[in-house]
Amino acid sequence: MTIAGKTVIALEEHYCDDELTATFEGPEGRAPEIRKRLFDLGELRLAEMDEAGIDVQVLSHSAPSTQRLDPETAVRLARGANDRLHQAIQRNPQRFAAFAALPTPDPQAAADELERTVTRLGFKGAMVHGLTNGVFFDDKRFWPIMERAQALDVPIYLHPAVPHKAVIDVYYKDYVGKYPAITNAAWGFTVETATQGVRMVLSGAFDAFPNLKIILGHLGEGLPFLIWRIDMALNRPGSTPVRFRDAFERNFWITTSGNFSTPALICSMLEMGADRILYSVDWPFVRNMPGTKWIQDLQISNEDKEKILSGNAKRLLRL
Repeated sequence: MTIAGKTVIALEEHYCDDELTATFEGPEGRAPEIRKRLFDLGELRLAEMDEAGIDVQVLSHSAPSTQRLDPETAVRLARGANDRLHQAIQRNPQRFAAFAALPTPDPQAAADELERTVTRLGFKGAMVHGLTNGVFFDDKRFWPIMERAQALDVPIYLHPAVPHKAVIDVYYKDYVGKYPAITNAAWGFTVETATQGVRMVLSGAFDAFPNLKIILGHLGEGLPFLIWRIDMALNRPGSTPVRFRDAFERNFWITTSGNFSTPALICSMLEMGADRILYSVDWPFVRNMPGTKWIQDLQISNEDKEKILSGNAKRLLRL
């Protein structure tokens, strides 16, 4: 299968490293078929890419990665996982690229690891999964990572993870037993990561680092739909003015990962423009074929389709 002869780059495609994943608590909602695919960086992954017409996957470690570890363990495991991912990519360098796992519990070490993976291993940026031991990424202790990302001109992908336990207890515990997805892809992921996106703007990070590039998945975690209202409400009398829309349109990119909704995509295109949208599947939590069939059948211009499928990724990641 091909998509109208266009190159296809999928940007949020996950894998698992044996040593790092051994630190995870609980099943993390992973069925055997998903686990099999997460640990595959060869034949099975490539076969499903070929079947769906995907030319390149940008690989990133699955949640929660290193964000829940102590600083020393996070640094050691992130470095090892990144080195092993680099070795796997060297076996298929035309098909795979990577976002680094960062040991955010040690922010300075995380900034150094970002630089190492970009300058020595050829990685294209990094992915951070949810809160770092209960702390949002906009906190100033993580600003050295942002400063380094800006200097290197690479993006940080802010990906969801299971919400803070206190949030689960207050918001979701009445239903989580019967509907466990409410804490993750059905709702909890969106609430947490959209909140993180808003907090990034309010923190002043983009004033300090005006060229910082942030990626949000799942068509922006709902923020494009809400951007007018957020911007309006934040600038009502009595509030410290904030140019939310300007920051969102200047510093954020979004991907289609796990959200193959045509109305949602059109809304995002109208609010942000096609230049800010990147194709992603969210493999293996979502299969490749539904994503490529959806975008193949989209009634948008060939120019916009080419941008979303690969053009924007090539420019943002210098692929």
